[in-house]
Amino acid sequence: MVTSCPSAVSPSFKELCNRLYSPTRSIFINALYLLAQPKVQLFMASKQPSTQIKICLVAISLGKGGAERSTAMLSEMLSEIGFHVTIVILNDVVDYPYQGKLFNLGKLKTANDTVAKRLQRFKKLRHFFKTGDFDYILDNRSRTSAAKELFYMHYLYKNQRVVYVVRSFNIEQYVTKQKWIAKKMIGKSEFVVGVSKAISEHINTTYHTQKAVTIYNPIAAFPENAAVEGSNEKYILYLGRIEEQVKNFTLLLNAYQKSQLVAKDIKLKLVGSGPDVAWLNKKIQTMGLSEYVSWQGFTPMVLPYLKNALYLTLTSYYEGFPRVLIEALAAGTPVISVNCKSGPDEIIDHMKNGLLVENHSVEALSEAMNTLAFDEKLYKTCKQYAQKSVSHLTMDAIAKEWAAVLTNKQA
Repeated sequence: MVTSCPSAVSPSFKELCNRLYSPTRSIFINALYLLAQPKVQLFMASKQPSTQIKICLVAISLGKGGAERSTAMLSEMLSEIGFHVTIVILNDVVDYPYQGKLFNLGKLKTANDTVAKRLQRFKKLRHFFKTGDFDYILDNRSRTSAAKELFYMHYLYKNQRVVYVVRSFNIEQYVTKQKWIAKKMIGKSEFVVGVSKAISEHINTTYHTQKAVTIYNPIAAFPENAAVEGSNEKYILYLGRIEEQVKNFTLLLNAYQKSQLVAKDIKLKLVGSGPDVAWLNKKIQTMGLSEYVSWQGFTPMVLPYLKNALYLTLTSYYEGFPRVLIEALAAGTPVISVNCKSGPDEIIDHMKNGLLVENHSVEALSEAMNTLAFDEKLYKTCKQYAQKSVSHLTMDAIAKEWAAVLTNKQA
């Protein structure tokens, strides 16, 4: 029985365990209590400024994703303005620079990752939260599993001050599809941060709350005087995750094929990684575009691609506050984006720093591709205004917004 675990004597914990695990797995609840602490080096020190406010950032990892990169940047911003920052990551992937102390729970994972081992890690994580004396836990994970979020709320986050960060207009990815659980999560939270105005409004309207506030993603500071080798090749750029059900490469490729760019030998480069790389390469070949469209793989060194691109394209079904758009503009490169929810219409000033076009329309997108490529006056205007249009999104500016919210809530 689940109740044989000494930690499961309270009805609330007992009910939660029964929700999460069948009686045949009750031994693993006991394992959670009994397993010894493994002697694994979990901490890596970075800059640790002293502060009165202690922040713990929780993320899946610090690698190969926009949300992960945003978490790493958030650690840098908060550390630089004097917060004491700790980062908890669940998977052992670190590609992006960060500041603070890193609690790398992923180092405990093995090839044979059993339920007992997962519970052991949860026990260690709960102890870490209980003894960390954090003023806030800023949860940056995607949160789709109702059972898992009940577990986090009632066990891992018990008696903690939690802030949920929502990085997509598809809010069910961050508060689950179960509306009653979403309301419970929001109700128990200190507040919710949406990375676009549309996201915050969507949360407040859907769940009848006023807890959602907006703080935009910042622009990563490119190295000063960074030398970028020029390219003799003319190309437009896609930069991001290779995932068809979110990014809609079908629309991008169809519009590119229909445009005049192919005839003018203006290539399309795709930079990123994800689950649909094989599918994408096959589709490129099937469409007869192998000579013009190329997948470049993942790299954290995106500045050369951005600087040398004619413009950047985005064709997603949905977004949050697309980092690729603001970083392209910061590099002085205009953008074309479909008007998906959310973010593009809060970033793009149509015909001043790029073009905002109707979503799901091959015709509209291909026309926009032609216009920005061949209308020299428009292109010059967009290129000249690109950097100025995102000057309000520096790391310093966004750090002050975070500080204002956190210190105000603290008071």
